Amino acid sequence: MSQTKIAVKSGFSHRYAPYIFPMPAVIAIIVIIAFPLTYTVRMSLYDWFMMSRALPYFVGMKNYYRLLFEDSRFLYTVVRTFYFVALAVPLQTVLGLACALIFNKQFLGRGTLRVIFILPMMATPVAIALIWIMIFHPMVGLGKYVMSLAGLSSLWIHSPKTVIPSLVMVDTWQWTPIMMLIILGGLAALPQESFEAALVDGATKWQRFIYITLPLLRPFILVAILFRLIDCLKTFDIIYIMTQGGPGEASETINIYLFNTAFYWFHMGYASSIVVIFLAIILGFSLILIKTRGAK
Repeated sequence: MSQTKIAVKSGFSHRYAPYIFPMPAVIAIIVIIAFPLTYTVRMSLYDWFMMSRALPYFVGMKNYYRLLFEDSRFLYTVVRTFYFVALAVPLQTVLGLACALIFNKQFLGRGTLRVIFILPMMATPVAIALIWIMIFHPMVGLGKYVMSLAGLSSLWIHSPKTVIPSLVMVDTWQWTPIMMLIILGGLAALPQESFEAALVDGATKWQRFIYITLPLLRPFILVAILFRLIDCLKTFDIIYIMTQGGPGEASETINIYLFNTAFYWFHMGYASSIVVIFLAIILGFSLILIKTRGAK
């Protein structure tokens, strides 16, 4: 009888072990994520000017209506954010893929060059921003000298027309290595049988790349794009250090506008509604890419 009870208990523990053991971590994560998210959503329904002694008062969906239909400044920040992402992510994907294909080959000094290539990713964004501010200096910067050789303008981050592409250049310099590493890992995991069969059939390098390498790399490329898309949407430190959203409002993205609303103008309820909409935008893009990755 006792052996039967022990067997039943053992079977019960084995059956529910995959749910029991992770439960403390799952509960901790839910609490850590759920409380700030719930509080932010709640505060987005209130009008709260933090520098006033007046208590927050409930306004319902008024903040959202104002953001989406009355606040043209916010809508322009959305456009600028999408512009930044539309330039940065494809450029970093193409460069990351090209660098991964290069570093996937055997050549002298490959390991050393790979380490040098990923160094920008290891630096802090603030330090990188300060270095590029000196490079983009309109009077004594290295960028001025390079552009003067080509007979082009050297305003870089000091012109509304070139500030976003200049910031994309800095972001690409820092984060292309992460795209390369993800795709390089995918290249290392590809089965070699397909390539050997293609060689036997007389396929050229270009044909092997188009019809074998790219289709097999597709899941890895989409994962890399997903990571960089989310990071680009959230980019704050480089933009804030280098331009503070300027000149004027030419580089004011959603994050910069959110920061100003919350910590310069102290409209915490309105800032909370920006956070909720921003989160919805990020989730929307993430779901689209996840669905794309799962589609065959």
